[in-house]
Amino acid sequence: MTIPAPHTESLVDGQQFRDAMTLIAAPITIITTLDQDGRRWGFTASSVTSGSMDPPLVLVGVARTSSCHQALLSSREFVINVLGDRHRDLAQKFATHGVDRFADGDFDEWPGSALPCLPDANASFRCITWDAVPIGDHDLLVGALAEVRMGRPRDALLWYQRGFHTPIR
Repeated sequence: MTIPAPHTESLVDGQQFRDAMTLIAAPITIITTLDQDGRRWGFTASSVTSGSMDPPLVLVGVARTSSCHQALLSSREFVINVLGDRHRDLAQKFATHGVDRFADGDFDEWPGSALPCLPDANASFRCITWDAVPIGDHDLLVGALAEVRMGRPRDALLWYQRGFHTPIR
């Protein structure tokens, strides 16, 4: 099978695409890492998905304009923290530019590592950076799972129609 070369011009209007994407509910996570100087970095992400079962790989979309972009691409490891409804304020803080996202001390260090992790996350995935694939205005960060911590899942926090939501049980 031959895969056609990608188009360089958009076939769909950017605003129409953004509006349509708001109709796909996505789990909310906080991606965290450390840079080479040991500084903590993190951002709120809804573009996280499984990439492979064998080997276990996850994919994270990182905008090249993100303040965390360089830290994530140069780091050897990162953590995906899966959020619940109780994390709405934290998700908003990690989506805000120009604030100290770690100031309130909500994060611990992953045992045996200095990576920041949220102790009451629904689940946390410690990933070793496998690859980074340029794709449009983002880089797709591929992580090989090194460890998984399962919390006590309660309500999921989702991004839908440009806002945070919790599914009704």
